[in-house]
Amino acid sequence: MSQGYAIELYFDPALENQALKAWNVLARRQISTQLIEIESRPHITLFSSPIIEPAKLESIIKTFASKQEPLPLSFSTIGSFCSDNNVLFLAPTPSVSLLQFQSLLCEAIKKEGIDLAEEYRAENWIPYCAVAQEVPKTRMAEAFCVLRELKLPVSGYAMDIGLVEYSPVRELFSFVLGNSVEA
Repeated sequence: MSQGYAIELYFDPALENQALKAWNVLARRQISTQLIEIESRPHITLFSSPIIEPAKLESIIKTFASKQEPLPLSFSTIGSFCSDNNVLFLAPTPSVSLLQFQSLLCEAIKKEGIDLAEEYRAENWIPYCAVAQEVPKTRMAEAFCVLRELKLPVSGYAMDIGLVEYSPVRELFSFVLGNSVEA
């Protein structure tokens, strides 16, 4: 299992519960339990790196979060990446505000001399909320059928941003958007 750090965007309780509903349905059907097992939380990954200084990122993220407002999100599609770890996800409707949010965060990170991986550069970043990982290839079709039963779109807000260490997932800190107080 890989090790590293990720900056994650977290949702309001109602939207988080919609993603958890997908996790739980897939777990009950014994399709995928990995996100539950690694103690993850529904999120959109904004940035990830195998090596980082958490203390350096804390001030960047705190300042960034204080200047942002809660961000409207609407998960409108389900999808999968063409990769070996068979991830299924809910994808938000791309909005200028979401794309700008991630781009501004990455600019702030780059200003501090931290390198961005290709997949987190503004022109390459794909926002998504994983609902299953390591889905057996023989169960992908079934998993898609289960997810299609969700009543999409589901809408809400991104409310806070945090840094986690993985795996298993351990939140190091988080900040509420529009507020300089820790979440």
